[in-house]
Amino acid sequence: MKKFLLATVALIAFAAPAAAADLAARPYTKAPPMIAAVYDWSGFYIGANGGWGSSHNCWDQVPGGIFIGSDGCHDATGGVAGGQIGYRWQAGTWVFGLEAQGDWADLKGSNNSAIFPGLFTNQSKIDAFGLFTGQIGYAVNNVLLYAKGGAALTDNRFSTYFTPTGVLAGRASDTRWGGTIGAGIEVGFAPNWTAGIEYDHLFMQDKTYNLTTPTGALFSSIRDRQDVDLVTVRVNYKWGGPVVARY
Repeated sequence: MKKFLLATVALIAFAAPAAAADLAARPYTKAPPMIAAVYDWSGFYIGANGGWGSSHNCWDQVPGGIFIGSDGCHDATGGVAGGQIGYRWQAGTWVFGLEAQGDWADLKGSNNSAIFPGLFTNQSKIDAFGLFTGQIGYAVNNVLLYAKGGAALTDNRFSTYFTPTGVLAGRASDTRWGGTIGAGIEVGFAPNWTAGIEYDHLFMQDKTYNLTTPTGALFSSIRDRQDVDLVTVRVNYKWGGPVVARY
């Protein structure tokens, strides 16, 4: 019996390597391709902005609607700060969007009257502005170049002072509608955060105002031509899939 068991063990020992040799070699499996992370600009966003602006204003004196002469021009400059909210959707490398922006402003400037030099000083001030725009952009991963255009409004104050005394002679205020175009560059520096810089030009057209004295009497009628330039730095937080896996 012992000889039989020894013979059986020896047979198994010799047969095992032969059986292993007959097994097929493990097939080679190619490593999966590397996945590239691509930034996705789609989604809602909200953010803040701040920067500098300049409003170029030229006045004509038009009592009773009759032009009697140009009263000079001035630039009203200062700081701006506010916020924006919008939505973007991406199709391939193209990005489309809609945005509303509202800013506080302190754009103020004046000039000596060209018609009554030394007697009157004309002053304009923008207290706030808003932009309602559509966007089209081109994305290179997390970098977005875009152009925008749409409607704009400015909240204005126009004043004339007696130059020798600084006493208010007449004033008017108004919210004024116009158009805007702009362009910017934005960079996604974190999955849901972007930062960029933007330039906008506002075309506010011509508009006539009646300046009244502190007692409410008519002082003068002016036609104001206004254009506004803005440069702002922006930071946005967005909702949506920040990264898309692409093979």
